[in-house]
Amino acid sequence: MNLFIDILPSLLNGLKTTLLLFIVVLIISIPLGFIVALIRIHAHKIITTIIQFYIFIMRGTPLLLQIMFIFFGLPYLGITLNRIPAALIAFILNYTAYYAEIFRGGILAIPKNQSEAIKVLGIGQIRGFLKIIMPQVFKIVLPSVGNEVINLVKDTSLIYIIGITEILRAGQTAVNTYATPIPFIFVGIFYLIITAFITLILNKIEKKI
Repeated sequence: MNLFIDILPSLLNGLKTTLLLFIVVLIISIPLGFIVALIRIHAHKIITTIIQFYIFIMRGTPLLLQIMFIFFGLPYLGITLNRIPAALIAFILNYTAYYAEIFRGGILAIPKNQSEAIKVLGIGQIRGFLKIIMPQVFKIVLPSVGNEVINLVKDTSLIYIIGITEILRAGQTAVNTYATPIPFIFVGIFYLIITAFITLILNKIEKKI
């Protein structure tokens, strides 16, 4: 118990960074992913090809490598970023690509005759999409989006590579300081609590939908 009290401030400090990264990436990447999915489906072939290439790169290379490239590699091109902005950009680019593919699959899963029916009924393309198509899309993609949201919580630990102290790095520091692996147990509990809370919210959203 004394050990927990001693390392709690550093764990909470690391937790703040973890939650900050998680929330910002989530808020930005989900809407961006939806927009990218729409563009890929409806845009000109050249734009679609560019988006496909971007998604291929993001999904085909490790997130850790992308973080390293943005922080350590971009300075060679004359672009220097601080640690937090570099991590945010890497995560947003990566998760936007994954969400775009999830949303694209959800949109394409809706039968085309629904869009035709919207035209025939004179509902209007935008209104029909928002009121009829989108609720069905979100119902289809929710489980996959939920999995990516939970993965995002765990992936935040990768920012240690550019020297940002998040919760896992704080635990590692405590392990080295006190020469005991017990801090890792506390870190695991923190992650489980966050994941349990997110899972509860996702289950409530799923029931509502």
